[in-house]
Parts: sequence; C-alpha cells; structure tokens
Amino acid sequence: MAILVNKDSKIIVQGITGSEGSFHAEQCLDYGGNVVGGVTPGKGGQTVIDGKVPVFNSCEEARAKVGANVSLIFVPPPFAADAIMEAADAGIEVIVCITEGIPVNDMVNVAEYLKGKSSRLIGPNCPGLLTPDEAKVGIMPGFIAKKGRVGVISKSGTLTYEAVSQLCGVGLGQSTCVGIGGDPIIGTKMKDLLEMFENDPDTDAIVMIGEIGGSMEIEAAQYAKDNVKKPIVGFIAGQTAPPGRRMGHAGAIVSGADESAAAKMKVMRDCGLHVVDSPSEIGLTMKKALETVKV
Repeated sequence: MAILVNKDSKIIVQGITGSEGSFHAEQCLDYGGNVVGGVTPGKGGQTVIDGKVPVFNSCEEARAKVGANVSLIFVPPPFAADAIMEAADAGIEVIVCITEGIPVNDMVNVAEYLKGKSSRLIGPNCPGLLTPDEAKVGIMPGFIAKKGRVGVISKSGTLTYEAVSQLCGVGLGQSTCVGIGGDPIIGTKMKDLLEMFENDPDTDAIVMIGEIGGSMEIEAAQYAKDNVKKPIVGFIAGQTAPPGRRMGHAGAIVSGADESAAAKMKVMRDCGLHVVDSPSEIGLTMKKALETVKV
C-alpha cells in the first residue's frame, strides 16, 4: 500500500505536448506508471510518445474517456492556476503541479477555489510524488528509491532525493515520497501528510524535511506530538540563512523569530521528533529510531 498514488492510479499530464510535459510524461511511463492520457486544449485526438498516449482537449474529457484520477501539471506559470482549477472541476482526486513561478495572488484564488472540493493539490513548485516500483508522478528520479516502509515529506526537492539516498544507504526503503513544494501557498501541508502516513498500515516511520519561513513545520510537530505514534526524523534547511533574505524557495524567508531554523528545530525536539542537524544523519537516525521501536 502507499498514500496518494499507486500502480492503479490513472495519470494524465496537463501540458503533455510541450517539451517538459512530453519528456516527463515519458519518464513516468517508463517507470511503470499508468499514464493514460494528456491534456492540451485544441490538440485533442492526437497521440504522443510514439502513439502510446492519447491527447484530450480537457480534463473533463480525459476523466470521462479514460477514468483519469491523477493529474500532473506542466503548464507555464500564467496559465497553471487555471489548469489546477480545471482538474478540480473534472473531479481529479490528486493534482500534482510542478510549475514554478505561479503568482501568489493566483494561488490565493486556487486555495479558495479548492475549498469544499474533493481534489487534493500537491505543490506547486514541487518535484511531485513517487511510490517506489509503482508510480512516479513528477520529476523525482525513480532509480534512487526502493520499496520500503518509510514515508518521506519534504519542502525541498533536492533534499527529498538526499533523504531517499540516506535511507537506502542503511537498507531502508520508502512507502511514498512527497515533495510538497516551497511556495508561500501550497495545496497539501505537512500535517495532512503526517495524518495520512500515520494511518497507512504499510508505513512504519516518517522523514519530515522543512525549511525556514512560515509555521507549517511547527504546526506539524505539534500535531505529531498528540496524534502520531510512528517515529519521525526531522530536518530544517536554511540554518545559516540571514533574517529577511529569501533562500531559494519563494516561501523560504525568515520574517519572525519563530520562523528560523533554530526555533523550528527546538519545537520539533520538544514534540518528540528525532531532529538531525545535517541531512547526512537522516538514514542512521531513522535506523536507530526504528530499532528502538522494535525493542
């Protein structure tokens, strides 16, 4: 089992006829994911990837004709918010938006639009989802992961890959890896994913990687203290970042004392998480945490 996506997920790619969309759609298909179609308005009826994947004019059409329930979005920033809302209108259950640079005001409108709808948004500005040996929905390199029982949640794309590498290095595989994105407004928060992994019978432990800026990690840690029994290894990126300066992600800026790496790490420790000072310690710390639980 896994969370969000598995081998039975029916994946469509919005923007599949563009260079990024077509490249990554083929990568997802080659990994073994069930890519059932793509969406580009005005190009319905065509096929791509050597005729393997049909193109539809809309998500609604893709939903009706091939039963799509997961959408992967590679649409330029000015149009990405509309693409998210179109997928939600079609009843797509999981929407993964890779697009970077979506205007914050557009995402404010998306967040309001998604209220009360059944769709779950991952991203934007994220590497997507990976359930090892089952489905790759995004840009994560599938070859670095292996099937296992540790869930991974990360704001940072590259640190997601590092965490996976660290876990594999000590013989631990992953149930599902989720890159949530580092923009100020994103669809799915760390707290939501902690709840999903806690309720997943095939996940034994969780890695949670955050960044400076915002309060999401603090809220997640406080939730975990009372609601998550599985061990959590936590890390916060940006420990040397000066206050007021944005570091990489649009949301990674310290605007208050409680948004610094040190403040977040203290709260996480106080809430019982196994906090590491360096991503190089994630694998060994998780292995020790799991051994303690078994004892």
